[in-house]
Amino acid sequence: QVQLVESGGGLVQAGGSLRLSCVASGSISSIKSMAWYRQAPGKARDLVARITSGGGTTNYADSVKGRFTISRDNAKNTMYLEMDNLKPEDTGVYYCHAYEMERLSLYNIWGQGTQVTVSS
Repeated sequence: QVQLVESGGGLVQAGGSLRLSCVASGSISSIKSMAWYRQAPGKARDLVARITSGGGTTNYADSVKGRFTISRDNAKNTMYLEMDNLKPEDTGVYYCHAYEMERLSLYNIWGQGTQVTVSS
């Protein structure tokens, strides 16, 4: 089974930048698309950005378009989220997600999350 570990969160001032990383281990070859989600206090977990297995297609939430960039380096089993021009509303726990294909079924795999706090 796939395991995901995020890193790179922290405290930053509005307008600043952070880069999150998500390292995958285990059954790497079974990983399909990957994504970043975030969950603000008291709110649901929302999709921030998604990237296909080959990295050729990306999708972003409207709130982060033009500011965030998702990428993956399959040689390093790592996905990234470059976050620029951060705003206080970007604060939350950021989770790495992957779809794992096993025996023709897709499974949701989540990391433990990394906290991002943007101060005004």
